[in-house]
Amino acid sequence: MSFIAKPLAHHPKLKRNALGLTHRDYEGAMSTLCAGCGHDSITAALIEAVCELDLPPHRIAKISGIGCSSKAPTYFMRQAHGFNSVHGRMPSVATGANLANRDLIYLGVSGDGDTASIGLGQFAHAVRRKLNMVYIVMNNGCYGLTKGQFSATNDRNSPSKKGQPNPFDPIDLCQMAISLGAGFVARSFSGDKAQLKPLIKAAIRYNGFALLDVISPCVTFNNHATSTKSYEYVRAHNEALEQLDYVPAEEEIRAELAEGESRDVSLHDGSILRLHRLDSSHDPQDADSALSAIRTRAARGEVATGLLYLDPAEQDLHGSLGTVKRPLNEIPLADLCPRSDRLASINASFR
Repeated sequence: MSFIAKPLAHHPKLKRNALGLTHRDYEGAMSTLCAGCGHDSITAALIEAVCELDLPPHRIAKISGIGCSSKAPTYFMRQAHGFNSVHGRMPSVATGANLANRDLIYLGVSGDGDTASIGLGQFAHAVRRKLNMVYIVMNNGCYGLTKGQFSATNDRNSPSKKGQPNPFDPIDLCQMAISLGAGFVARSFSGDKAQLKPLIKAAIRYNGFALLDVISPCVTFNNHATSTKSYEYVRAHNEALEQLDYVPAEEEIRAELAEGESRDVSLHDGSILRLHRLDSSHDPQDADSALSAIRTRAARGEVATGLLYLDPAEQDLHGSLGTVKRPLNEIPLADLCPRSDRLASINASFR
């Protein structure tokens, strides 16, 4: 992929976080995506989120597959670790890296084709293993790199740019993730940074598998008025289940609110995702309620966005496997290799 470096010079009075870094320090190369692409808006929200969380870039690992979305890690956090894998195989690389070094924050960036088609099996197993990562799907309902063919998430009867309707039902990644046991599931819209940014912050702080399915219109092939993944359609049919605010654990925010106007959901580290409820019927800690909310609004032609489901007690892959607290990549080879008698005992246990 092409790489165009950004100039390092910036205004000396840019706001700095607790590490002394500005949002410019979390940027990457110049984007080569189409002007107006929703993916760039997601990248901008991600840059602001990690900067405001005071995260050191070198403690973050960016992993992606193939597609327009998978180019995005080039455009943020140039000082972070990065790996651009093959089509649909990002979850495998993320799993191996996470098992080797549990101390990094893993951001997986994928697309609807990369995840819901060739990578569907990989996605499913990353969810069921409760891999501790943030899995961001930049969902535009089409294959932008190969001239706009329908992807597996495109809605049935939603027409292409040339007018042909999609004959197949879509795969809803949020419903699938909830059914497979994901502990944090949210959907947002690239054009709604006020909703997307706190969701990114909360997903990063969540211990377990966190899915962010972000509707991100393809301005070249799938942004015409009749497309259900277009800016016009999503803005007109977006049904936000709540307004969001992320409250870091180290900060106390006081506000005078009427009873029933807000709800706080605690994350593992003690931080809070504050939900300002627009629909009092939705309980984000009830999987059945989440699935019902998605399906009910989809039947009305609406896109349910916000925090759809959260399990505050989820255990991640390391907890399931009982791995040591020390990252495996820091353990000496002598400690990793068992004695011959111990190895014989391990082998015997599998007979």
